[in-house]
Amino acid sequence: MTHARAVTAVRHTAFTETRHLDAEPRAVYGAFADPVVLRRWFALPGHGATYTLDFRVGGGDRARSTFRHLDGTEERLAYRSRYLDIVPDRRIVQGYESLVDDVLRWTSLVTVELTPEGRGTSLTWTEQAAFLVPTGDGAADLAHLRGAVRLRLNGLPAALEASA
Repeated sequence: MTHARAVTAVRHTAFTETRHLDAEPRAVYGAFADPVVLRRWFALPGHGATYTLDFRVGGGDRARSTFRHLDGTEERLAYRSRYLDIVPDRRIVQGYESLVDDVLRWTSLVTVELTPEGRGTSLTWTEQAAFLVPTGDGAADLAHLRGAVRLRLNGLPAALEASA
């Protein structure tokens, strides 16, 4: 038996995050392509996480974890991506899905652009999201997504230093 869920209007949004990194574009690109380096800065919250990476056009990234809230309840998290365009050391375009307890909550198109800047790299992350199932009234969904991207990007410099 399937359970019907209320259909809500899809909410669309887009945002851009930019970072200067003290590493050449080749090293920053490697932080996306190398599964060991990628997991240093791009990981699902929670415990029991599993990951697979197939970094090529048509390939993708898969992740699962269990997140325990302060009240003891748990949510099963899943992330599935597909790489649409990869230009080594310059650009990565991917689509991804985020699921909570097997419900598709949002999907996004992400473009990561790497531009040489002095001895480092300017990284521009542009995300276009479609929120399909809101959390509560949906008011915090964009802040949650953007905050998660910022946290990941804030961890990227340390991951790059550790892999140098």
